Amino acid sequence: MGKAREVQLLIMDNEVKEENSGKPDAGHQSTKPQIKGQIWWIKMGIYSFFVLSGQAVATLLGRLYFDKGGNSKWMSTFVQLAGFPLLLPFYCTLLPKNSTTDSVDTDQPPALTFAFLYVSLGILLAGMCLLYSYGMSNLPVSTFSLICASQLAFNALFSFFLNAQKFTFFITNSLVLLTISSALLVFQPDDSSDSKKISKGKYNIGFLCTLFASAGYALMLSLTQFAFKKIIKRNTMRAMMDLIIYQSIIATCLVLAGLFASGDWKVLKKEMEEYELGKVSYLMTLIWIAAGWDVFSIGAVGLIFDVSSLFSNVISTLGLPIVPVLAVVFFHDKMDGVKVVAMLLAIWGFVSFMYQHYLDDSKFKAERENATQVSQASTSEEVQI
Repeated sequence: MGKAREVQLLIMDNEVKEENSGKPDAGHQSTKPQIKGQIWWIKMGIYSFFVLSGQAVATLLGRLYFDKGGNSKWMSTFVQLAGFPLLLPFYCTLLPKNSTTDSVDTDQPPALTFAFLYVSLGILLAGMCLLYSYGMSNLPVSTFSLICASQLAFNALFSFFLNAQKFTFFITNSLVLLTISSALLVFQPDDSSDSKKISKGKYNIGFLCTLFASAGYALMLSLTQFAFKKIIKRNTMRAMMDLIIYQSIIATCLVLAGLFASGDWKVLKKEMEEYELGKVSYLMTLIWIAAGWDVFSIGAVGLIFDVSSLFSNVISTLGLPIVPVLAVVFFHDKMDGVKVVAMLLAIWGFVSFMYQHYLDDSKFKAERENATQVSQASTSEEVQI
């Protein structure tokens, strides 16, 4: 009877910890999906849709900007960051200011620590977006998107050191496939009409910039998960929005300084007048790029917030094969053999990762069912005694 009581108390204690914990799991899965149930999956569906749709729209419009006469790397970088004012009405009016739901730790670090966090992430975000702009301007959109698949491998590496990420056979297999998928593209530049305008030197610069940008994005995701666990310690929507808005403000200010320091601002009026689709289309293209990346940011941080940085990156990688297909339709990129193989390897890598998640989910459910059976058996024994 005493042993049964210990088992029952242990199960109850674990359930309380799981329900109240807002910290990301140290391993390669979160226990939240099983505990939150249907509501959790609806949230994950919404966040995933934001990531996939925002990424596809912003990437295609970003390439359209360069194809139709846009030349400013700083302007391209600026619109990746400048969409955060669209969130301010929701942030100021709808979010509770003193929400304590799912609070993990009431002892918050000093304001200086938060300032350092937001400034650091803002600097990293600005540099990453600038590298993405250089990559996008020198590569066909399909090639650019497939190279971005390497961010998952970088994320796994950073997660191993920063987030105690565990590696299994299927996760390792996924990383290897995605790395090969990206590496294939450096050996055969595109033969599409768009890429004929790009010299070998610019192609290599674009490839390296995109690769480094992918590494920077992966590092930022892992640091964001680390910050939620070790510094922010609040599992609330307001904490998530604070992070998005404040780091965006820092990054936007840095990019604006670069825009004026480089002198690019002087040619923006001429660029708008000479834009092939007209002035209105020029402005609408930039506005929708900003909105697309803003939607993407909400989804990406939301997935980190509720699962992990690696899961967020997996969903982002899932959307990468979508962009080359859309690029063939809208930009007439050539889908040659190398790209097809690279895309298939990327999909295979994603399926491998999700299969590991399925195994983790099944194992967790089995463990909980066994624990429930032990609890029920112990309760029956007590009643009989």
